[in-house]
Amino acid sequence: MAESTIWWLLAGGTVVAELLTGTFYLLMLAVGFAAAALAAHASASTVVQIVTAALVGGGAVVAWHWARRRRPGDPSARADRSVNLDVGELVMIDSWNADGTAAVKYRGANWTAVHRNGVTPSVGMHRVAELVGSRLLVDPV
Repeated sequence: MAESTIWWLLAGGTVVAELLTGTFYLLMLAVGFAAAALAAHASASTVVQIVTAALVGGGAVVAWHWARRRRPGDPSARADRSVNLDVGELVMIDSWNADGTAAVKYRGANWTAVHRNGVTPSVGMHRVAELVGSRLLVDPV
């Protein structure tokens, strides 16, 4: 069996394993195996093929890991509008209590509103940023 065929089988097997497990890193390794298969088609030595698979596959894994770490994470379910329909709604705050809370009439019920850390409480319209238990975390508009 030709060396390129072995590399293509490894790449295909890694793609199948990625489809079964759902980890994107295996797909990056499959790219490395495909690069080694192309090196085998170019009549490179076995050592060059292995180094190509390691450098391309390992480099792709490191690049993907680095790119994912730089990307901001998904918002929590408490702050996601598709999960919590209250997120993004406007409420009127007339006064703040000394403990940093405010009583708010919202959707026909009384709610407790709190402001985000580092934000000076002010009266007026506020937008619901997330739900923390039974409290509305609000930001000034």
